[in-house]
Amino acid sequence: MNNKNVSKFGPLLEINLAMLFISTSGALGRYIQLSVPVIIATRAILAFALLLGYCRFRNISLQVHKKDVPMIIVSGVLMGLHWVTYFYALQWSNVAIGMLSMFTYPVWTAFLEPLVLKTKFQKLHLLLAILVLCGIYFLIPDFDLANSYTLAIVIGVFSAVVYAIRNLLMKSMVAKYDGSLLMSYQTGIIGFLLLPAFLFIDPFEILGQWQALITLALLTTAIGHTLFLLSLKNFSVTTASILSSVQPVYGIIIGIIFLNEFPLWSTVFGGFLILTAVVIESIRTYR
Repeated sequence: MNNKNVSKFGPLLEINLAMLFISTSGALGRYIQLSVPVIIATRAILAFALLLGYCRFRNISLQVHKKDVPMIIVSGVLMGLHWVTYFYALQWSNVAIGMLSMFTYPVWTAFLEPLVLKTKFQKLHLLLAILVLCGIYFLIPDFDLANSYTLAIVIGVFSAVVYAIRNLLMKSMVAKYDGSLLMSYQTGIIGFLLLPAFLFIDPFEILGQWQALITLALLTTAIGHTLFLLSLKNFSVTTASILSSVQPVYGIIIGIIFLNEFPLWSTVFGGFLILTAVVIESIRTYR
């Protein structure tokens, strides 16, 4: 493979690696037996410390322009709201429902990107987003309005809208600042806002699950989300969203391995539709 092909393949590998790391959030969200605000607060604080140390080690400046501070604060609040609602969706259902309801966000991104960033609307992105949405429909094992899964789906879709808006806001920021710097500020904001959650829990409960919490902070958050932010330099937000639709498939596989949560055949078919959209967009982007 020549250098030109490597330069094209590299960003695709980077975003898929980011999705693999981020997809561990599904199983970890189900595995950790703590309240959602405590999980997210601990995740954010640990990730903030790791990212801050990384920025210091790499001599990455922590300075930002005054005019960008409001945008960074808003994106941090949105990221925190996304994490909280997403983890509630996981706790009220299972890995598949929690992840896949949230993964309607490529659809919202496809509609919102032309409005927010004034980009040209691409019909192909809409078709691929519809394909992803059809895949998610088949992945949902039971849509019964009388059970808790319905509430999980609703809050998961809300989480998707919030996440889509956050990604669109971050598109202009990643061109100016390092991804590690942006995630440092966002995790710091989330940790600060959720500090009161620690007033209602015994610290020994947190220490008892330190392995899973560190994995969530380091692998899922510090590494995974930073790689995803970096990928926005190489793709439009809509393209990155569609490519990242492989995340629930990774998450379900991880759920099978570690939590013994096996999907139905309808879930397998839905995953196939999602992967089809990912492959189509990957080939289009590679060319």
